Amino acid sequence: MQDLHYEDVVPGASFVTPEHIVTDAAIRQFAEVTLDHSSLHLDDDLARAMGFPRRIAHGLYGLSLMEGLKSKLRLYDQTSIASLGWDRVRFRQPILSGDTVRVHFAFVSKRESSKPDRGVVIEAARLERSDGTLLIEAEHATLLRRRPAA
Repeated sequence: MQDLHYEDVVPGASFVTPEHIVTDAAIRQFAEVTLDHSSLHLDDDLARAMGFPRRIAHGLYGLSLMEGLKSKLRLYDQTSIASLGWDRVRFRQPILSGDTVRVHFAFVSKRESSKPDRGVVIEAARLERSDGTLLIEAEHATLLRRRPAA
């Protein structure tokens, strides 16, 4: 499935992204881009002193990674107009450097927009380690193009 339009979305349909390995380098790059250089994300010794086995990724890195991994499926590469936001975000477990992660998500609902050429789709998404440990769960609203009227 590629480039789903609003009409193609079936509530209840679910998907799993490819897996991705979180690295020290990626965590450092995220810290550089966001200017969040908290030692918890960059220093293994401090992270261990705080009760973690090693450095942890920023929670927002995980949320961004969820969107990036979903985009690998190219479900709406040419049809997504905008992200309308993330709701009910919960960071359940830390994302550790070295974790292999993937996203499970499903279409929850959809509704027409006030503009006839688009609609709103709600997804429930979960970032998990490869062993099934839940790291982040959230809902995401996407504004999708509708098919042109015939």
